[in-house]
Amino acid sequence: MTTVRDTPVRLTQFAHGGGCACKIPPGELEDVLGGLVGPGTASADGSLLVGLATGDDAAVVTLPAPGGGPARAVVSTADFFTPVVDDAYDWGRIAAANALSDVYAMGGRPLVAVNLLAWPRDVLPFELAREVLRGGLDVAAEAGCHVGGGHSVDDPEPKYGMAVTGVADPERLLRNDTGRPGLPLSLTKPLGLGVLNNRHKATGERFEQAVATMVALNRDASAAALAAGATCATDVTGFGLLGHLHKLARASGVTAVLDTAAVPCLDGAREAVRDGYVSGGTRRNLEWVAPFTDFGDADADTRLLLADAQTSGGLLVAGEVPGAPVIGELVPRGAHSVVLE
Repeated sequence: MTTVRDTPVRLTQFAHGGGCACKIPPGELEDVLGGLVGPGTASADGSLLVGLATGDDAAVVTLPAPGGGPARAVVSTADFFTPVVDDAYDWGRIAAANALSDVYAMGGRPLVAVNLLAWPRDVLPFELAREVLRGGLDVAAEAGCHVGGGHSVDDPEPKYGMAVTGVADPERLLRNDTGRPGLPLSLTKPLGLGVLNNRHKATGERFEQAVATMVALNRDASAAALAAGATCATDVTGFGLLGHLHKLARASGVTAVLDTAAVPCLDGAREAVRDGYVSGGTRRNLEWVAPFTDFGDADADTRLLLADAQTSGGLLVAGEVPGAPVIGELVPRGAHSVVLE
């Protein structure tokens, strides 16, 4: 827990939600974005490779290389959220890793980021904001990504994240619409971050396994996926595994069959679900995917864990990634986009 002049400060108590669980629910977001096509959302020359159409992790545009060399892709994304843990430095690290993840999820390499900070200046001391920013800087440095300033606003609720620009090979992107039948599904981080963070917010208990998972970069997983020849991936964040799997299957025109017994979970995650530490965001995720999912014999707790709103989760890859468990496969499109077995 963060302390200021020896006084404990629980940052999670200053937020209505925590981490990626504070996202606008996916169904509501799709209603807002529906039909939003116009100048700037498409390109007649094909230079916008990834935009609004499939709800992918980041935007990607191509830039012609000077002198007729190979083209490069520019990856652009932004992500920020309310405190997910009480420790200011850890929150900064987690938020930065989460923002950088969108670039890795596209198969890119982050180059430069700018901070996005909202701060209740009359409520929380700026020394805490400095710790948040320090955490973000340290993770960006680990990623080899420059941080070139940013933007701040006075806000009743603290929020932090980054806008990140990266580069990629346009011929070797990871996208959510290139899955095909017969490919296995790999998951590079265990589930349970949402329920453990929610328990932390409610009780003050600290879960080191959750913090370690959230601050871990998806850099190596992205590189391993590309090296294995994968072309389809997404990261698992606020919409939960089921939500992101549904989006991938829908965009790719396939059905995802999930082996629930093979899905890795953090220690204490199932107990947190059992004890009721489930966020409203997770319940909204489950409600959203229900019409598109055949739940089979999965019990209520399993369904909630699979829909758990993750913060800085792992990559979901259509293909085998060394060291990551295979949790299912893609099959020809059926009546549902996701089937649990």
